[in-house]
Amino acid sequence: MAALSNVRWLTRAVLAARNSGAWRGLGTSTAHAASQSQAQDVRVEGAFPVTMLPGDGVGPELMHAVKEVFKAAAVPVEFKEHHLSEVQNMASEEKLEQVLSSMKENKVAIIGKIYTPMEYKGELASYDMQLRRKLDLFANVVHVKSLPGYKTRHNNLDLVIIREQTEGEYSSLEHESAKGVIECLKIVTRTKSQRIAKFAFDYATKKGRSKVTAVHKANIMKLGDGLFLQCCEEVAELYPKIKFETMIIDNCCMQLVQNPYQFDVLVMPNLYGNIIDNLAAGLVGGAGVVPGESYSAEYAVFETGARHPFAQAVGRNIANPTAMLLSATNMLRHLNLEYHSSMIADAVKKVIKVGKVRTSDMGGYATCHDFTEAVITALS
Repeated sequence: MAALSNVRWLTRAVLAARNSGAWRGLGTSTAHAASQSQAQDVRVEGAFPVTMLPGDGVGPELMHAVKEVFKAAAVPVEFKEHHLSEVQNMASEEKLEQVLSSMKENKVAIIGKIYTPMEYKGELASYDMQLRRKLDLFANVVHVKSLPGYKTRHNNLDLVIIREQTEGEYSSLEHESAKGVIECLKIVTRTKSQRIAKFAFDYATKKGRSKVTAVHKANIMKLGDGLFLQCCEEVAELYPKIKFETMIIDNCCMQLVQNPYQFDVLVMPNLYGNIIDNLAAGLVGGAGVVPGESYSAEYAVFETGARHPFAQAVGRNIANPTAMLLSATNMLRHLNLEYHSSMIADAVKKVIKVGKVRTSDMGGYATCHDFTEAVITALS
């Protein structure tokens, strides 16, 4: 724990120096530094405000694990916690606006799954969907990567799924045109298709990836998916160093199961992305081990890659916090807290690799609390 004490001291020193303007050059005056001292004291403990939305199911338990690990690692993040649910008598437009206001102010959030009931109660768009639209969280990124020491049917996998999540089949445009006839509209626009395609190619370029595969069903939906595919092809021409392929969604599902190693970055519309996220998560261990994130031009939201409330596990202390902890480390990297991000990610992976503490979904008998404590121990 001596190392952690040093980290805490170093974190406070760096934050204090940053807040006092020490990074502005050697010409910073002592008087100016003294005038900032009061602000330093206020900001040291909560230098990076982050909105936390625990959600439903095991979400609150997973968030508790994140808070415990962050506390042990002396992470300079202050969580602004809000509660929003459509099934726990916490549903109101006022609460939704409070959450949106917090997320807009802080720019960064970590959230659990907000369960969407299947019953129609007058509003087609769930809170989850409304948050994405109002923040314009158009790009969902799920990095599917095998965890060292945990064997699955396919090992050494490393692929990225990028999903457009503000239109498509999830547009909430449904109506009964005649008795017993429901029309559900799928919306595809050139603007948003080009935007997600460019995001995918930019991501591939930045991360050193070599190939982007556009997933579609343009052979049947010739206009809708045809437009999406056309936009991907147009954007691909601007990135000659990135190999570009296309694949029909049903074939993509089969290929992922048979030979997932052929994929690098996949980009696709909303519904296909939801399905592929879950299928690919299953290849490396399930919903409990795959992190995810969503981006707009201004905001970043971190969550699990496969969105499941795991309601049957509520209160049983059996949920796997790996995915949420890894999502939290991605959040820290986004905040440029590289040291803390690497420290926690390494601790999580060390616990999994050693194999002595594993939750039931990974073939073990450990509780969520056991796994969290093992990660905290691995930090030192």
